[in-house]
Amino acid sequence: MNLNSTLKVCSNCIMDTSDPNILFNNSGICDYCINYYLNIKPHWHWDLCDNFSLVEMSEKIRIDGKNKEYDCIIGISGGLDSSYAAYVAKTKMSLRPLLFHVDTGWNTHQSVNNIKKIVDGLGVDLVTEVINWEQIKDLQVAFFKSGIPDQDLPQDAVIFSSLYKFARKNNFKHVITGSNFSNECCREPEEWGGYLGVDMKLIRDIYQQFGKSTITSLPLLDILLYKIYYQFILGMTIHKPLNFLPFEIKDVEEELKFTFGWEPFQHKHHESRFTRFFEDFWLPRRFGFDKRKAHLSSLILTNQMRREEALMRVSKPEMSEVFLQQEFEYVAKKLGLTTEQFREIFELPKKTFKNYKNKRNIILFGAYLMKKFGMEKRFFR
Repeated sequence: MNLNSTLKVCSNCIMDTSDPNILFNNSGICDYCINYYLNIKPHWHWDLCDNFSLVEMSEKIRIDGKNKEYDCIIGISGGLDSSYAAYVAKTKMSLRPLLFHVDTGWNTHQSVNNIKKIVDGLGVDLVTEVINWEQIKDLQVAFFKSGIPDQDLPQDAVIFSSLYKFARKNNFKHVITGSNFSNECCREPEEWGGYLGVDMKLIRDIYQQFGKSTITSLPLLDILLYKIYYQFILGMTIHKPLNFLPFEIKDVEEELKFTFGWEPFQHKHHESRFTRFFEDFWLPRRFGFDKRKAHLSSLILTNQMRREEALMRVSKPEMSEVFLQQEFEYVAKKLGLTTEQFREIFELPKKTFKNYKNKRNIILFGAYLMKKFGMEKRFFR
């Protein structure tokens, strides 16, 4: 997808007015960058190893996990962030993690191989939860028919809900994630399909209008339940250790390749075949949104990529046209649709979550409180 010449682009990163709410200062620098320089960078020394914080985190987890088979749980997709989080937890934090993978039916062969290499190389245990394919397929088709940009919400909802439900059922107090500032300090806006969490009110309304059967066996857990009940009442703690040690993508990829034979992906989120199709084809071609702008802006802000290189990268599609058309046909067939039916859905009127019942205002208020009390430093909009 070529950059639209009518879009105003930040003079510092590559975020632009395809986010309709973006703001610029007199120097043409956007509010994503300003938030990074004011609220993230002063409190995060990404190029230095924060040994004290990492050691303190490790000791707390080990103490709580004493006499247990595992002292923490880590969701793993085979992608860079979760793979490195598992590596850090076992080798640098001396923890006893259980790895947890959710198979939604969209794994690439590369992601499956990467998970196996990490599990075997670290000598840790893995639990895989296989999701009811017919039900998640029905939910994904319903979301396509809804016309909204947030097409990855069903898969994300199932993955996060599965992890937290399993953690609660098996009395895990500590969950380690690969979330980090290094390549995620610039968060894509909700207009780009970046809805803030698992909103069961939104999911139910869309499914009631466009679903065919039932989704009762899907492990769906509302964001307010795991943010408030699981964390504040039950005491489940979410840890982000990658923010406390050096994390540059190229170096980490080389370390995982050398240590485990792990294979890097062409771009962020390509471990899921569905997410790759959604972000590389559906979102830019139907809505004009390119999540790479946020991903690469994070790398610009953390000095891992030059702005000129990022602009060149997003001036053309990540994958070839032949490949993208083949993926369109593959996704249609896997979802039980003909190519023509999928094209008809592609041409449906564009809508947003605002066209459906939701509790976005409550979720936004929660995000505001987390930011106010220092629990979240990224810019949410």
